[in-house]
Amino acid sequence: MADLAILPASFAEPHAIMVPGEPLRGMKAAALVASLTLAVLSYQLNATMITPVLPALAAELGESIDRISWVSSLFFLAGGIAGVVLSRWSDFIGRRRCLIMVLVLLACGTLLCIVATNLPVLLVGRVLQGCTSAAFQLAYILLREALRKEAFGPTLGLLTAICGGAAGIDGYIGGLLAQNFGVRSVFVAVLLVGLVALPATLLVVPRDRPWSDSGRMDWPGAATLSIGLISTSFFVTQGAAAGWASIGALGWLGGAAIAILAFWRVEARGETPLIATRHLRSRQIWPVLATTLLTLAGIFPVINFTIVLLSQDVRAGFGYDSATAALIFLSPAAFVGVLAAPFAGWLGGHAGWIRILRYGLIASLALLVTIATQMAHPLIVMMAIAALGLTYNGLALTMLNGLGVLLSPEDAPAALPGLNGAAFGIGVNLGIAVVAPFCALATGGGYRTALWIACGLTVLALASSLCMKPLAGDDI
Repeated sequence: MADLAILPASFAEPHAIMVPGEPLRGMKAAALVASLTLAVLSYQLNATMITPVLPALAAELGESIDRISWVSSLFFLAGGIAGVVLSRWSDFIGRRRCLIMVLVLLACGTLLCIVATNLPVLLVGRVLQGCTSAAFQLAYILLREALRKEAFGPTLGLLTAICGGAAGIDGYIGGLLAQNFGVRSVFVAVLLVGLVALPATLLVVPRDRPWSDSGRMDWPGAATLSIGLISTSFFVTQGAAAGWASIGALGWLGGAAIAILAFWRVEARGETPLIATRHLRSRQIWPVLATTLLTLAGIFPVINFTIVLLSQDVRAGFGYDSATAALIFLSPAAFVGVLAAPFAGWLGGHAGWIRILRYGLIASLALLVTIATQMAHPLIVMMAIAALGLTYNGLALTMLNGLGVLLSPEDAPAALPGLNGAAFGIGVNLGIAVVAPFCALATGGGYRTALWIACGLTVLALASSLCMKPLAGDDI
């Protein structure tokens, strides 16, 4: 083991993590980025290719749309939990080993989905697939640890672009596969990507560097936080369906509060906590989590929910069919995001990640106000949504992912990326739950209210971003 006397102070602490090594360059760096791209794509395709075929899946299994919606809900819930737990566990067992484990879970879950003859088996498979969400956090950390500082931003931007899907065409491809070869062919396609990603990871991802102290995983903290995340998710779901003051919603809210309080006590007493409470109170942690949650709650539902419904509403909206609506409003934003995110990562590394995040949020807010005030004009809405591909998909999301890695405490480098991933999921669920009742009115006033709520949440996200502060001496 390396001599701790020659290491920086942060690495000489009792629970320090890795000793830095020589960064990868040239073809080795390119191969690492390619293999990590395959790993995160194997997760993302499970989200974007499956959603359009849910009606066909419901018909094949003889289930209602309401029940089949658990195929997506449990997938994202499992992803939020796995992103926190598995990424932090990688601090103790190694990134490479954890990533291999995640891809094996993907293969097992996808095989279950292929052969499932009933909904319970299919849901087990989807939970295992959802665990692959940790591939994003592991990839972000590996990029920072293995590549040169100048390469981190653009490559992180590339992986962030994949968060939006394969330039908006993957959902369309999923629909074509289901239409021509049956709905299970979509899972077969996902499995093939995963089976390519697994050997690529084995061959390309470098073995873990020496550890100064392995410590122990905080499983009690992981358990209480997981219960808190599950309770929060069901509170949002129940509140949207039965009312925020309903007995069921309040019960889940109470459960979430108890679990979070228990988590705080566990973290305050643990020797190697999931994340120390002093970090959670710092301006490097909570503003990132709050900004991520509020940004996703504000902007994601506009692109992927409110405008989708508005564009297909014959009476109060534009009256497009689903394929035309996706082509006009979803694909351009996704395509622009794919092009913009790598440049945004480079820009963050040169102009400052926090500064570019704020610029992205300000520009996104201006576009949301434009959409809300010009809602009756399809061309203006289309152009504004496409521009959100730059300001939101490109700038804001890339900066949030990067800050999740760069501001993570040195004694727990995987903690903030994991928690930030959970904030992404909670933000999406919360945002849709808040605006759904207004969109369900199917009136111009309802859609407009939903859009102004999105503006308000984005203002809160911007305010939260103003509270971010890097550690002294950090050029972020």
